[in-house]
Amino acid sequence: MAFEYHVAKNGSDHAEGTKQNPFLTINKAASVAQAGDTVIVHEGEYREWVKPKFAGLSEYRRITYQAAEGEKVVIKGSEQIQDWEQVEGTVWKVELRNEFFGDFNPYKEEIFGDWVVYNPGRHLGDVYLNGMSFYEAETFDQLKDPEVKTEVLDHWTKTVVPVHNQEQTKYVWYTEVDEYNTTIYANFHGANPNEELVEINVRKACFYPEKIGINYITVRGFEMAQAATPWTPPTADQPGLIGPHWSKGWIIEDNIIHDAKCSAISIGKEASTGHNDRSIRKDKPGYQYQLESVFSAKQIGWSKEKIGSHIIRNNTIYDCGQNGVVGHLGCVFSEIYNNHIYNIALKREFYGHEIAGIKLHAAIDVQIHDNRIHDCSLGTWLDWQTQGTRVSRNLFYRNNRDLFVEVSSGPYIVDNNILTADYALDNHAQGGAYINNLIRGKMVQRKMLDRATPYHVPHSTEIAGFAPVYGGDDRFYNNIFIGDDSFNVAGSYAETPAEITNEYVGTVHYKGYTTSLEEYIETVDQEGGDHRTFHQVEQPVYINCNAYYNGAESFERENESAVVDNFNPEIKIIEEGKEVYLSIGLPEDFESLLGEIQSTKTLERTLIVDAEFENPDGSEVILDKDLLGKQRQEKSVLGPLANLQAGNNYIKVWG
Repeated sequence: MAFEYHVAKNGSDHAEGTKQNPFLTINKAASVAQAGDTVIVHEGEYREWVKPKFAGLSEYRRITYQAAEGEKVVIKGSEQIQDWEQVEGTVWKVELRNEFFGDFNPYKEEIFGDWVVYNPGRHLGDVYLNGMSFYEAETFDQLKDPEVKTEVLDHWTKTVVPVHNQEQTKYVWYTEVDEYNTTIYANFHGANPNEELVEINVRKACFYPEKIGINYITVRGFEMAQAATPWTPPTADQPGLIGPHWSKGWIIEDNIIHDAKCSAISIGKEASTGHNDRSIRKDKPGYQYQLESVFSAKQIGWSKEKIGSHIIRNNTIYDCGQNGVVGHLGCVFSEIYNNHIYNIALKREFYGHEIAGIKLHAAIDVQIHDNRIHDCSLGTWLDWQTQGTRVSRNLFYRNNRDLFVEVSSGPYIVDNNILTADYALDNHAQGGAYINNLIRGKMVQRKMLDRATPYHVPHSTEIAGFAPVYGGDDRFYNNIFIGDDSFNVAGSYAETPAEITNEYVGTVHYKGYTTSLEEYIETVDQEGGDHRTFHQVEQPVYINCNAYYNGAESFERENESAVVDNFNPEIKIIEEGKEVYLSIGLPEDFESLLGEIQSTKTLERTLIVDAEFENPDGSEVILDKDLLGKQRQEKSVLGPLANLQAGNNYIKVWG
């Protein structure tokens, strides 16, 4: 028999948990809810780390945690602090006994772990004034006269970028921890912290089981915020503000999630398969430890039957220091869609090589579609084992980079997306199919011959082999590439145009590559030798029926008559309230070149993995829906929107 438990701010944990006599805490309900039960949480603010104790048993016998319909329920990893003492001018302090934090003190724990590149002593804690997070100062003296920053260095692209919220940068805090006490200093400027809402991080998570294997949980309709989440590289335990912790079948939907110190939603690995060994032991490369984690995961049951298959949908995720969604190994066979992800890793208090709106390793058969991702240090980063992955119908804009695919052998599909960052695409992989995209911005294509990474039996976690990235084995059909010129997003800090180079926009990267498997095999055979020959002979590419505007450059052997035109489409992404519009002009002959629908039957198999482009269930994939879900004709215009036409276009693409 399924039970319905209720939680309310006027309840008691000694009550029965009924609607008439509710529990006081969500954790009390989580300690008794069994498979098939529902926990309904009523309006209010719940400052606790919810740790589900029991698992659901199947898709049909899950445990559901949901906010009561029409009621605002907030779960926070923070506590309100009101006992501030004025120190000097606008600088205040609070002294807390270390026992206040229990066995986890975020003001003692620093940002630490594999692939952390820059961290000048910053901690997992944070200070919030009426919901706005502060910056951590490196010294006490920096509190007195904090610098208002107008621009900062983007460590990856090595470019200077505008600060998203300049006014926010003057609000700073500093901490000192001794044997007994934690002292937090903060500059509140004109505010009295004892008369405003001031909060500090105290808990590692908001909704995250301590045990692994807590399967089939649904979390719906909450606002969750202000957790002291640690750095989450692929070689470590990966706790998020919310996540399944190495389980199967979670649904995280219709939530507002923000202010995770590092990662918001985690669908990643757990600690037994490695935990920052590169940084702690310092005896082997992180790459080697990451390889070991894949085999360790197999030994503890990493398979479709036990891990992954999560659904993350209809969430709003923002203001997080590292990731909106993160995962390694535990993300397999999942679906991430209809999420709005923004303001990720823009504070730049720390930096490492694991930062993005969505950052996944081993995204086997993961479907990422219909998301709006903007104002992120990097929009989406797919790293290692991008196999069976599909990135479809997403809107990327105002990111420092939009999409990065790294050291993977495919097959993976990127179709019907809008990518508009000045730095639109990093392709350090092979075996990709880029179909019907609009790509405006620099593209980088690189080989990676020094890191062989795993590939798998299709639709499985079984390891079939390892390979470096030779480059190529990519497909580009029906795309619109747009080169140089300024790019403006209305109503944002990016209103000042940013100049970029068009040197690498388009498919010109593949100059000199072979264009068929037959040509490739013949060339390899003529060269003789073994593995070094494959480093030197370029893998085939399949590039056909693309349009190149405003300086974008085409592959010299494109099979059909590609459109190459200096016409400037003057593309803009325009935000109007909760809606987003694409403004683009197209030349008179735009509709003269039509592209065919691509599918499993038309896309050549991938070379290294020897696998077809398919749906996760092994059925034929047919790329016949545009960005808005509209059915394409047998032949249709290029780009992600089937209703694009010559002349001016103004089309709603979100909302």
